[in-house]
Amino acid sequence: MSVPSHLSKSLDAFPHEVIREAGYHAAVFGQKTYNGVAILSKTEPLNIQRGMPRFEDSQARLLTAEVNGVWIISAYIPNGDTVGSEKYRYKLQWFHQLREFLAARFKPTDRLVLCGDFNVARDEKDVARPDAWAGTVLFHQEVRDAMERLLAWGLVDVFRQHHPDGGLYSWWDYRMLGFPKNNGLRIDYILATESVAKCCTVAEIDREERKGEKPSDHAPVMVVMEHGANDQ
Repeated sequence: MSVPSHLSKSLDAFPHEVIREAGYHAAVFGQKTYNGVAILSKTEPLNIQRGMPRFEDSQARLLTAEVNGVWIISAYIPNGDTVGSEKYRYKLQWFHQLREFLAARFKPTDRLVLCGDFNVARDEKDVARPDAWAGTVLFHQEVRDAMERLLAWGLVDVFRQHHPDGGLYSWWDYRMLGFPKNNGLRIDYILATESVAKCCTVAEIDREERKGEKPSDHAPVMVVMEHGANDQ
């Protein structure tokens, strides 16, 4: 897939030198102001692909790379704006194309991690006030079904694997004191094929990062993967 010129120019704006000084390599697919995804790793990422083949998209939302024998896919699923809108239809189409991309490029037996902002909470365990969010683009049944179809390809929700009771959130609306009231949703995921998911020993959400000066409305989701002798 060829990268549109307005997206390729944004790659130069990424702070590559600062990242290198911190000891990381960076694969980047960015778009000024709006969208962007990146993969940072201690070893150089290989087989980098930006976007999805056979899906013409003017937005920088998907990046694939191989790191130490594991495929990493960084995704930023569209928000959808309002249910029924053109942006909402684009969101549903994007989910469908992502599912098709996985099926065409990989197998569930591959070592693969798909992570990012999915802009959908899976079920009531992931929403502080389900009734209030039920008709929105973040918790509408259509997008929840799209999320489950993606998982059904062969992915494990590794955070849910460690926290089956839910009640832990990664995003809070800036309005109406969403964070202090913990009126949140879990819309950021780390999904993995079974061979990788079984290596996950820790899964946490860092709420402290949400408390800083001018914070993001998201909090980082973090996992630890430990590779045993049988996982090489």
